Amino acid sequence: MSNAIIYAILSTIKIGIVIGVLLLVIAYLIWVERKVMAHMQVRMGPMRVGWHGLLQPIADGLKLITKEDIIPANASKILFIASPAIAMVPALLSIAVIPFGDTISIMGVSIDMVITDVNIGVLFILAVSSVGVYGILLGGWSSNNKYSLLGGLRSSAQMISYELSMGLSLIGVIMMTESLSLVDTVNAQADLWFVVLQPVAFVVYAISAIAETNRCPFDLPEAETELVSGFHTEYSSMKFALFFMAEYANIITVSAVGVTFFFGGWRGPFLPPVVWFLIKMAMCIFFFVWLRSTFPRFRIDQLMQFAWKILLPVAIANVLITGLVMSFL
Repeated sequence: MSNAIIYAILSTIKIGIVIGVLLLVIAYLIWVERKVMAHMQVRMGPMRVGWHGLLQPIADGLKLITKEDIIPANASKILFIASPAIAMVPALLSIAVIPFGDTISIMGVSIDMVITDVNIGVLFILAVSSVGVYGILLGGWSSNNKYSLLGGLRSSAQMISYELSMGLSLIGVIMMTESLSLVDTVNAQADLWFVVLQPVAFVVYAISAIAETNRCPFDLPEAETELVSGFHTEYSSMKFALFFMAEYANIITVSAVGVTFFFGGWRGPFLPPVVWFLIKMAMCIFFFVWLRSTFPRFRIDQLMQFAWKILLPVAIANVLITGLVMSFL
């Protein structure tokens, strides 16, 4: 059997495993968030379906599948149907270049614990993640609803603004590794994590990631006190579920990228590399839940002013300072 066929088979298996695990994690991440928020607010959270509500995600999925799928009479039907998929697919694609373990050998065959190691992995993630905003924008516009349209426009403005800061926050790390490959980024942190060398970049990335995923306190595109439910006001059944899943898939993606760039990726003592990667990613996801339980929502003008007047200048200054320091070392 040729090496090309073996590579194709291994890649297909890895894609199937990663996508299957990712979808399962997305389903139970919703349960985790509900339970963690409940305990933070001195409540019980889901308890009725299964032990401590462990079967609640399955019940919710069955409920959404069996709900009536409503399409507004004056909606742009093709875009209305396609928008949830446009939002969901980029979130899943970004996982393809993230390394979640070291190379292992099975029956004499070396298997890289990454779906594909491309030498422009960072650019791939930034390019793919920026496409997700089209799903939200088109979903809001195609609904023929003023609240949905405002939510979609807010989302596009917010994601474009904070994506600039997010990209710039990663440039400092790229300058230090001299590579756009995420595998090289993890290997460069064998001795010291970049969160120590690039603390400002990490803070900028963390804030931008929260805004990119439309999470509280930056959840302006679906502000229920102002826009009913924002861009997905008119959505029901599995279309609504896909928007919901896309949000949690994006949380997993930005957490995985943050772990890879600032916390050494899969590196750690004693435990298997994949376990270390999952532990670090779980801590980042917990941070998202903790923020949602703690902070109130910003106003839209505060959100945009913070992006352009504070976060972007800080990100640019961090790149300049990193360049100056590296030129003198």
